Amino acid sequence: MKTMTITIERKPMTVNFDGNSIEVEELSIRLPFGRKPADITDIAACGDYTVYVSDTREMTPEEFDGFAMNLYKSRDWLKGKGGYIGNGRLCVEVHAPGRPYLFIDPSGGDYARYVARLG
Repeated sequence: MKTMTITIERKPMTVNFDGNSIEVEELSIRLPFGRKPADITDIAACGDYTVYVSDTREMTPEEFDGFAMNLYKSRDWLKGKGGYIGNGRLCVEVHAPGRPYLFIDPSGGDYARYVARLG
């Protein structure tokens, strides 16, 4: 099987959001986000947004699968994070070995309200 490797640069920067300075990493590509997907197969994304990663959540493959198949479930680690800023979204990056990367913008909620998938 042939494989392909894609390199996406990450630029560290500080953004101002709701009167606070937040350290983020800006991805060098823009991604489309789906609104309120029930699970990873339900991500019907549109548009494209700059991605600002404010937090990273590393999971085991089993944890990721449970998360990805129930994106509506409340999660304490998402509560109060994310939001729309300029032409982009503040996101929590979620990944596990052998799984796609998910960029979650809960927009202040506690579930995956807006989701972009890479991989």
